[in-house]
Amino acid sequence: MHKHISSVQNSLIKSLVVLGEKSKARKQSETFLLEGRRELSLALHGGYTIKQLFYYKDLLTDSVEVTQFLAEEYIEVTKEVYEKIAYRTTTEGLIAVVKSKPMLLSNLKFNTQNPLILVAEAPEKPGNIGAMLRTAEAANVDAILIANPKTDLFNPNIIRSSVGCIFTTQIATGSTLEILNFLKKNNISTYAAVLKKDSENYHLQNFTQATAIVVGTEAVGLSEEWINNATKKIIIPMLGQIDSMNVSVAAGILVYEAKRQRNFK
Repeated sequence: MHKHISSVQNSLIKSLVVLGEKSKARKQSETFLLEGRRELSLALHGGYTIKQLFYYKDLLTDSVEVTQFLAEEYIEVTKEVYEKIAYRTTTEGLIAVVKSKPMLLSNLKFNTQNPLILVAEAPEKPGNIGAMLRTAEAANVDAILIANPKTDLFNPNIIRSSVGCIFTTQIATGSTLEILNFLKKNNISTYAAVLKKDSENYHLQNFTQATAIVVGTEAVGLSEEWINNATKKIIIPMLGQIDSMNVSVAAGILVYEAKRQRNFK
């Protein structure tokens, strides 16, 4: 059965606006908003549950049948209501309330003896986080770990900039110490990207064994915990006048060197 909402003053619609804007609301309800056909399809593929699907008929493409998204409830809305809850200016008439998942280290499962993991410590900018998620998906890394997260990973900006890759890659969060202990327990070597005199060039390393590539923020780099506990400190040579690059770009370079060494497998 499909419901219908035509008023922007409807209490449910007001709660959706808060859900899109407030991390606290997402954490308390353990849900988040998701827009777009591709993103919804990826979320379903990733095992996420779609609680409610709101749709505006005039924006739906002919090939879309709303029931294909297996929502628990379907709610048709008017143009005014849709524009009130939509985050993106160009979308396909679909917005869903999705059940979030706990991103626990204990939930990680590796199908190989030599997993490749990307670790990012305290990333703040949604665009950088989304770009790293896209890189992780493109390279088919085994997991991406966020140490000391500063940003809610179900933030609409992260979902948008990741183009839905947040649903297709294993992700876990934890403190730096928790992630370090997890990697040590699983015999995974850590390669910390740091601007130090004793750092070794990244392309001289052996990334074919169980490997975690660790990057920090452009502003402060990695914490001493990572630097002191890393298997090796590595560096990407800076050949111009600046001494650092965007963290998502650095992550891409390092991850793809590891994949090259693994014959892109």
